[in-house]
Amino acid sequence: MDRKETLKRKMDFTEENESATDVVHENSRRLTLADDINQRLDRIDTIITLPDPDIASAQNDLRVLSEFANDDDNVDLMVVCGAIPTVIKVLHMVSNGGEFDADTYDVEKDCVSILGHLAVKPEYQSLIVNTGALPCFEELLLRPKAPGVSQAIYSRLLGTVADAITNLAHENMGNKNLVRHEGCIPPLVDLLDSIDTKAQRAAAGALRTLAFQNAENKDQIVECDALPTLVLMLGSEDPAIHSEAVGVIGNLVHSSPEIKREVLLEEALQPVIYLLSSPCLETQREAALLIGQFATTDTDCTIQIAQRGAINPLIKMLKSPDLQLREMSTFALGRLAQDSDNQAGIAYNGGIEPLLNLLAARNPSVQHNAAFALYALADNEDNVPLIIKADGLRKLQAGHFTVLPTQECVARMLKRLEEKMEGRVLKQMLYLMRSGKRAVQKRVVLALAQLCSADDRKTIFIDNNGLELLLYFLGSTIEKKREASIALHTMATKGISGSIVDLVPVSPTPRIYLDEQYVNNPALSDVTFIVEGKRFHAHRACLLSSDIFRAMFDGGYKEMKAKDIEIPDIKWNVFELMMRFIYGGTVDVDLDVAPDLLKVADQYLLDGLKRICESVISKDISVENVSVMYVMSDTYNATSLKYSCILFILEQFDNLSSKPWYSHFMRCIKPDIRKFFSTLLTMTKHTG
Repeated sequence: MDRKETLKRKMDFTEENESATDVVHENSRRLTLADDINQRLDRIDTIITLPDPDIASAQNDLRVLSEFANDDDNVDLMVVCGAIPTVIKVLHMVSNGGEFDADTYDVEKDCVSILGHLAVKPEYQSLIVNTGALPCFEELLLRPKAPGVSQAIYSRLLGTVADAITNLAHENMGNKNLVRHEGCIPPLVDLLDSIDTKAQRAAAGALRTLAFQNAENKDQIVECDALPTLVLMLGSEDPAIHSEAVGVIGNLVHSSPEIKREVLLEEALQPVIYLLSSPCLETQREAALLIGQFATTDTDCTIQIAQRGAINPLIKMLKSPDLQLREMSTFALGRLAQDSDNQAGIAYNGGIEPLLNLLAARNPSVQHNAAFALYALADNEDNVPLIIKADGLRKLQAGHFTVLPTQECVARMLKRLEEKMEGRVLKQMLYLMRSGKRAVQKRVVLALAQLCSADDRKTIFIDNNGLELLLYFLGSTIEKKREASIALHTMATKGISGSIVDLVPVSPTPRIYLDEQYVNNPALSDVTFIVEGKRFHAHRACLLSSDIFRAMFDGGYKEMKAKDIEIPDIKWNVFELMMRFIYGGTVDVDLDVAPDLLKVADQYLLDGLKRICESVISKDISVENVSVMYVMSDTYNATSLKYSCILFILEQFDNLSSKPWYSHFMRCIKPDIRKFFSTLLTMTKHTG
């Protein structure tokens, strides 16, 4: 089957999503182009089969085919037409001819160019190699310049070979190994010394590709003494040269500690630091990545990197609009921040705020690198107040971190900030809280509320008026109210040991309990209560735990000697529960009876019973009823219920703040909030 038949079969198709006219037009165009390609390949095949071929006569067809191959849309068509074997035959024929001039060099350059363009598509890389391209490439790289051929023509040919090898080896580990086995690496290293900058760049590009994730290739490149030349290339004024050079070195040192040490011995560090300020964006990326790799060598190297001026340009990169540059600079700064001196240097040069801003980046790698760097910076006590001043706590807590390692890193950093919030750091924070600008005061007091230890809360919020500052923000803008609510709620829940009712003092009245069997038992009963017309038998001695009953029996009232005492306005079941509590010291209370029982407990000054009722009612607090519950707590002096309402209001800010009554309600209860936290904070050292 000839080329035209094969092509016709491959192009006989229709696209469901294209109109019939478009398909016909495209098929017609491609068939016309295919006819042109086939005719040119047929002429070349005819020439190379002649007994004494004049290869120069194929030069025009090869140049046109090279232009066709440079268009990605034509690559498949050229491969189908059989361009690969024909072009490689031409290379073999020229090589075997032994006579070289400017025309044969141009023919070879066009042939190599065609193969290089076709290799852009990964599916054709192995086909090109298997058809015999690499021996031709090696021969071209090793062949000396022919007499009479200009250096420019010779260099262009070698540069084209290097570019073709780059395309053949791109993300193809098998071809990378074959390039090494074929012996192409040594002449590529030699090509780095070419006086032609394009050939030099092409050689560096090929070595960069060959070195990527291939240990054997890396070792051979180093053994061929490429490092001195590559380091010299770092100082080139041509961005294309130093960009490729830093890329080669970066791939060489990746996961290769020994090569990294050799690179540093070649004095590569300072040129790479200079490249951080290169006008070429790609160079900056590679240089930043390489600095990060150098920083993992040892402590001395990390210190040298900072001393030689790398920190400032890396921090400037954090603000770049280029995502990759931000990723590489955060990577480098994270490694440099492992040294305590560098932690201070990064902060001094303004690195904290841009790193915090990058926590909001959508790129997971940038987020993680920034979090990693900040975690290291937080190890320096002087940096902790700077992180808080820059709104670091909010940014850490509000960040949306999708990757587990980043989430863990942020959690560790929050823990580190909490652990650092003492001693000298705490003194700095208190100073900022007292004397800083309002925005700084807000950030500091919010951080202290969430991070400080229980033992320091009285000092911070009572002695240094931190509580008043939080209450001030609670009456400010909606966002500040929200932040203050979160901080107060966090501080309260961390400061309470056990139940909220523990904050309410216990009545000192002594208690006498009788067995459950004596409840409403006429045996030994010396007083009877009339409730809803029914008789309830009781015992005076047991009732003395209630101040009201004690006054009733010992205070000269008419009930003192009465045998039957009428109890108005109390339901039988409520009275019975009260009596069971008095006799036994505890009672099971359901939610439906708890409000009535709370009223009775307040009326008869039974603090223990009030606590039980408050605990039951507190579990029923909701967005819909919290204001009603608060009024109930005020009416019946139910302090623990009131505190539970305050905690709920602070916790549910987002759900409550839109209510029409919220702002007025908050102004009314602010004194109670102050009292609650004053009580909590003065008890913290004993209960926290």
